[in-house]
Amino acid sequence: MTETAGVETVDLKFEAVVIPVADVDRAKKFYTGLGWRLDADFPFDNGFRVVQLTPPGSGNSVQFGTRITTAPPGSAQGLYLVVSDIQAARDELAAHGAAVSEVFHPGAPGAQFETDLGDRVDGPAAERASYSSFATFHDPDGNTWLLQEVTTRLPGRVDPVTTYANVADVAGALRRAAAAHGEHEKRTGEADANWPDWYAAYMVAENAGTELPT
Repeated sequence: MTETAGVETVDLKFEAVVIPVADVDRAKKFYTGLGWRLDADFPFDNGFRVVQLTPPGSGNSVQFGTRITTAPPGSAQGLYLVVSDIQAARDELAAHGAAVSEVFHPGAPGAQFETDLGDRVDGPAAERASYSSFATFHDPDGNTWLLQEVTTRLPGRVDPVTTYANVADVAGALRRAAAAHGEHEKRTGEADANWPDWYAAYMVAENAGTELPT
């Protein structure tokens, strides 16, 4: 339960979205090949089958299968994957075999969604403005994913709960915090006795996409 403007409401957590595919096993191979976690693959005697996968670090999952949607395969467009480093995310997907575009920013509003690439400008947005740099890729059916770099979120868009998908993600966050804290101590010229608090603030801010401590 949460409280909004003094009124208690029931949490509605958006945790899965269905994407339409023609070949379930092909789609499963593609997404597991990207390093997405396989949560479920449940076939039933009546022909119904549901497969669920979760992108690294995501609180939301995708589902596909047979007898799960009547939408045409490949008709899911503009599915967002929010990242803190657009170039690193783009390069990692490419390393896993995805045909991902180069990083770009819109030359006109909405150009990130257009199939006509004329209004897309090569490279990240000026000063790496939050919400403004993109890359795209699609699965074998043509369902289209949109990487968006978010480094500082708009007011009211921050979830106070910090979660990590696995131990490796926690370890990676700790390493990044340690490196940033080392630079912090260089700037201050003294050891920081309250480094656990600094680490915690850094990890929460990084996870939420808000301004990082310096």
